[in-house]
Amino acid sequence: MASSPDVSSAGTNPENPGSGSPSDTSAASGSATGGVRRGRVRLRRAAVMAVPATVIAAGLAVLTAQGALGVQFAISGMPFTVTATQLDGTGFEQFGGLDNMADGSPNAGDTGGQVLIVTSAIRNATLTKLCQSVDLGGTNLLITAGSGADKVTASDLTTDSTVLSGDASFDNIEIGNDASTLDKANAKGPIGVFSQQADTVHIAHLRQTNYATTAGVFKLPGLKLRFSGSGC
Repeated sequence: MASSPDVSSAGTNPENPGSGSPSDTSAASGSATGGVRRGRVRLRRAAVMAVPATVIAAGLAVLTAQGALGVQFAISGMPFTVTATQLDGTGFEQFGGLDNMADGSPNAGDTGGQVLIVTSAIRNATLTKLCQSVDLGGTNLLITAGSGADKVTASDLTTDSTVLSGDASFDNIEIGNDASTLDKANAKGPIGVFSQQADTVHIAHLRQTNYATTAGVFKLPGLKLRFSGSGC
């Protein structure tokens, strides 16, 4: 993963291959050694991320997770619960991957700072009676929205989950796609990873355990944020 293209240019004149001075050669050697060290570190990290894994969640079998990131930021490692009485979406995709915590995160435990997740991507979503809660230890940060006539809406919504449950139905579902070829929503997984997609998705009594959520636009009418003795 780490290359040393400067080795040849530092120690050799392109017009005279034998013109490199001893000092140039020494510098090139040091550069090469540093490159090997950096390369080994990166290869060790890559090896951890490329360990094959198998998981079943919401009917999705992940055959291998080769360092796929469902989100492009370091997660806190604190799971949060999301519920909705109903979710309706157009343009649905689902594939597996890994989320990574920041280096030295106190929430890493024995996971190495990584969480095996299922990414669900929806191009346009509507949610009724959305609830989100985070257990802070003794109290919960609770967010609710969309309980009135106006529903919660989101575009380019993605959730990285370890648990997803509810009563689901799909239109024109495709199961077994390569995640790199998905085209129903604005998300793609890594090549070689099992995935599924559908034109529409409907989930009643939705409940998720999530580690990350992203959206292009997220509208929450009737938003209420508060601390509570109980979560969603």
